[in-house]
Amino acid sequence: MDLYEHMGKDLFRAQGIPTPAGRVCRTPQEAADAARTFGGSAVVKVQVQIGGRGKGGGVELCRSPEAAAAAAERMIRGGFMGHVVDRVLAEELLPIAQEFYTSIVLDRSTGGYLAMMTAEGGMDIETLARERPEAIRRVQIDPLLGLRSYHVRELTGALPAGAREGARDVVRKLFELFWERDATLAEINPLVLLSDGRVIALDAKVTIDDNALVRHPHIAALAPEFPIDPVEKRAKEAGLQYVKLDGEVGIIGNGAGLVMSTLDVVARAGAKAANFLDIGGGASADTMATSLEVILSDPAVRCVFVNIFGGITRCDVVANGVLEALTRVDATVPIVLRLDGTNAEEGRRIIDEARHPMIVSVPTMDDAAAEAARLSHEAA
Repeated sequence: MDLYEHMGKDLFRAQGIPTPAGRVCRTPQEAADAARTFGGSAVVKVQVQIGGRGKGGGVELCRSPEAAAAAAERMIRGGFMGHVVDRVLAEELLPIAQEFYTSIVLDRSTGGYLAMMTAEGGMDIETLARERPEAIRRVQIDPLLGLRSYHVRELTGALPAGAREGARDVVRKLFELFWERDATLAEINPLVLLSDGRVIALDAKVTIDDNALVRHPHIAALAPEFPIDPVEKRAKEAGLQYVKLDGEVGIIGNGAGLVMSTLDVVARAGAKAANFLDIGGGASADTMATSLEVILSDPAVRCVFVNIFGGITRCDVVANGVLEALTRVDATVPIVLRLDGTNAEEGRRIIDEARHPMIVSVPTMDDAAAEAARLSHEAA
């Protein structure tokens, strides 16, 4: 479960992590009232379950109650990057001296936790990670041992002396929250040093393991507050295992493990998955048509990658199902099809002979991912 920023900050405050004074606002008038409470100015932040708010216009510094109301109205009425917005967070403006970044994530490759910190935070942390990865301090944490003092010293060692004590306290409490709440991600970007020497979490990104929500009923109870994406709603009504993501390559696969692997190879090819969609063991024409309808209803999708491994499901049946599905669904973007396993050669022959203008048949998973990434970039 990806929490809204204001929900993450509620957890932060309960853990003793300092945050700015703020108020959740569902109307422009409430945002104006909040700004007045904070002395006439406020930072208005859109509340959505995705990142990139600062670069996408989802964070606005407002110097008057009227400006706060206008920002809230724009965000709530217009939505954000295709996501429904029903609230904003209005917070006090603070005198920031320096910005940092810190996070703790579940590292599935090691079965442990990875903590990170850099003396350079803010909107361009992704660029920093890509261009100067050495600027980010990383420590691996053994779940059996937990966060140790030497971990904290290593993480905060690059910060200015005046920020280290406050940052160390935040890191300790962030790990306590991460551990106690069964989180898979706890991120602060930015963590800031104020001109008066205080260290405060200016943002909060917290993801809770869905499988652990039974242990946290107060967090599970927040689920009804999240708006339902119309594409996800349509998929659920069709009985499909679908999760909306923020990329541009639509993904269809048979089997959760294969779909997860497909997401990884698409990312490695330089693109981002627009969704997770598992059609399970069957790939009939009806199932494929419904799946394509769901994927193509997402305006962010520039290309569809259908990745099928034939076990019980025969690839020739899948090939015929895809072709029949395309007689019912108007394919508005290219479809990259990879067939492997039972009757794969026959399935690829059926696709090749059909010569459908929107289907690109690629025999290997890596090459298919590369082709999907290329096509999605061309359509950008």
